[in-house]
Amino acid sequence: MIYQTQLLSRGVQRGRSPFCRGLGCPQFLLSSLAACSGEELTLKAPVGANINHKHTAFAGSLNSLVTLAGWGLLWLILRELDIAANIIIQDSTCNYLRPVTRDFSASCRKPDPANINKFEKTLRTRGKARLELQSEIHEEGKAAVSFKGRYVIHLS
Repeated sequence: MIYQTQLLSRGVQRGRSPFCRGLGCPQFLLSSLAACSGEELTLKAPVGANINHKHTAFAGSLNSLVTLAGWGLLWLILRELDIAANIIIQDSTCNYLRPVTRDFSASCRKPDPANINKFEKTLRTRGKARLELQSEIHEEGKAAVSFKGRYVIHLS
């Protein structure tokens, strides 16, 4: 996971990782990989490049970053499992709880091992699987954006 995280980090910062190429990440949106442990992926974006007419973060940028955090975590999980697959967001719900006025970070936690094992078994057996992930953006210790997305994965 550490090696994959380093690849992801360098690629995100340069806009050249498979992560960015697969999504066409706009350079203004995704500035850096803020953190990645074995359990959580956090992506960071500057508010200045994602500002709306109210001088707060644009909702589309917030939604994009929470979606990308889930997609990126899933990308890392698939590499851990040594599985080549396509990741597609099937549906999602995004709740905007408060305005975001500063640079923002979206974090997505890894599902528990039992869910990952079930996901892997289904994917290897059927050639496709679904996984629900949750991401959040916090500001000043309070949740500002809450996201739940269902991703569909097809073997390549």
